[in-house]
Amino acid sequence: MKRHTQWKEVQTALGVVVAACVLAAGTMGIAADPSDTAAEISRLTAHIHWLGHDGFRIDGDGVVIYTDPYKISGGPKADLILITHDHADHASPEDVAKIQQESTIIVTVPAAAKKFSGHIQTVKPGDRIVVKGIPIEAVPAYNINKFRSPGVPFHPRDAGYVGFVITVNGVRIYHAGDTDAIPEMKDISCDVALLPVSGIYVMTAEEAAEAVRMIHPKVAIPMHVGKGIGSLDDAQRFKKLSPVPVAILPME
Repeated sequence: MKRHTQWKEVQTALGVVVAACVLAAGTMGIAADPSDTAAEISRLTAHIHWLGHDGFRIDGDGVVIYTDPYKISGGPKADLILITHDHADHASPEDVAKIQQESTIIVTVPAAAKKFSGHIQTVKPGDRIVVKGIPIEAVPAYNINKFRSPGVPFHPRDAGYVGFVITVNGVRIYHAGDTDAIPEMKDISCDVALLPVSGIYVMTAEEAAEAVRMIHPKVAIPMHVGKGIGSLDDAQRFKKLSPVPVAILPME
């Protein structure tokens, strides 16, 4: 009788383990369905166009948004232009002129604002504003281990450079600007993260993967490559290292 009781206990325990494994496998199967993942990535990135380097055009609901346009051929006129800092490959008056119209609003930091004319609104890290119906959060962007000379980072924290988190078509998009993987990224909530990966002046592919672990976006898009700084190989390496899906957009 004792052996029979022990065997029944073993059977019960095995049944619990098997049931748990089946349930876990089923759940994992749903989450990992490639078609579901591809559809979600397509939904989140459908209105995002990569223009090379850190430049993007984001088509909102009746609002055309550009970020850091640089060496662009032109495009639809901008309603809103976001510029992260004053370096020439981000704050380019020549490129802004190609897409600026009378009603365009430029949102940027004070150091870059003086390079432009028209409707300009300045921000600093921590600011939250709404422009043309688009919620905009300015977040810190700076270097912690990339230096132009000993102790002098390319993008100092006290310079007040920014990245942006914007909400477009119900999707939160984080454009990191020129930055390393910094502690403030733990506080960023987004669906899509546009991250520099070139390792020249900004995060390496490996550091960008660490940034993804802090941010937890649904999809990441590599940038800071494709216009003479960094290589598309950096983007491919980031894709292999990232713990979340990565979409390498075609350069338009």
